[in-house]
Amino acid sequence: LMQLNTIAGRTYNDLSQYPVFPWVLCDYTSTILDLEDPSVFRDLSKPIGVVNPHHAQNVREKTQRFLGGPFSPGVVIGAQVLVVSNDGRLLFSGGHWDCSLRVTQLGKGKLVGRICRHIDIVTCLALDLCGIYLISGSRDTSCIVWQVLQQEGFSCGLSPRPMQVLCGHDQEVTCVAINTELDMAVSGSKDGTVIVHTIRQGHFIRTLHASGDSCIPAKISGLQVGMEGHIVVQLSQEKCSNRKGNFSINVYSVNGCLLSCFTTEEQITALHLVSEYIILGTIHGSLHIQDLFSLDDLITPLALKVPVRCVSVTKELSHILVGLDDGKLIVVGAGKPEEVRSRQFSRRLWTSTRRITQVSSGETEYNPSARVGK
Repeated sequence: LMQLNTIAGRTYNDLSQYPVFPWVLCDYTSTILDLEDPSVFRDLSKPIGVVNPHHAQNVREKTQRFLGGPFSPGVVIGAQVLVVSNDGRLLFSGGHWDCSLRVTQLGKGKLVGRICRHIDIVTCLALDLCGIYLISGSRDTSCIVWQVLQQEGFSCGLSPRPMQVLCGHDQEVTCVAINTELDMAVSGSKDGTVIVHTIRQGHFIRTLHASGDSCIPAKISGLQVGMEGHIVVQLSQEKCSNRKGNFSINVYSVNGCLLSCFTTEEQITALHLVSEYIILGTIHGSLHIQDLFSLDDLITPLALKVPVRCVSVTKELSHILVGLDDGKLIVVGAGKPEEVRSRQFSRRLWTSTRRITQVSSGETEYNPSARVGK
């Protein structure tokens, strides 16, 4: 550690550059330390500020206040109701008890907007690829398209006047998606229906009955719209006393034709569509990469061992970002970023398990597969 401090230019001769050492112990009361005892060391998977349970509770309360809570009972605080602007400056949040859609400036943690246009709780949000339009869905069965205001090229808030108010659902809207280039606003509801509208005129296009002829409707729990208009629908039928849970993925063409479907008893907790591939995360910690048209697994599912909560892909398509239930972030990639070429990386990524790096805890390498280099 001292050599590392020396390389960094730190010295005992300058108080502003004094050597630093990590806090690795948690026992400061014993007269003798047994360095073979794991309980002597602190949990390196947590920041130093939340190692103490009392401090951890204070951080949770501050985070709740930062987001403008309290949130409405029954709303799961996650990717469905939290959306960050493309430039990373603003946080759009729903799920608030007063039915509001709020805008928070991330740099200062300051609330810069609070809009109440829905008459019930906002249950889902989605931002378009360009970061120009935001769509919100609510328990009041409606969806609203908002314009993201820009100032000198940066996002600065939401227009208080809705661009479009979209109706047609009979039950609570559970998820939304938007594609500005194709003029498509897509929404799914608790009764298993998906409705497609235009963004600019607000015209109704079609309704998709994703649950089919089943007498037990499946809730739409996820939606994605591809660059060519493909609609990926995630359905969930929760288990009850006389049947198991049923979870499925349906893929529709831009014209509403069912192209393929996939059903599993393992709960799907994360969905992301990129190019011609679908990335799925499950409650059991599996990461699936499937072909969009056949829904076949392109590689053996990666076992991350912890429930997956959200999935995303970097803009360069060089890495998959996987958020886990324990708060860790897993970065899945193949090769070095400088080696990645446009439109060629996806083929290499989906057939490789060369490197999985855990970047948010004390560990640096996480290798669930022994087939390194394949």
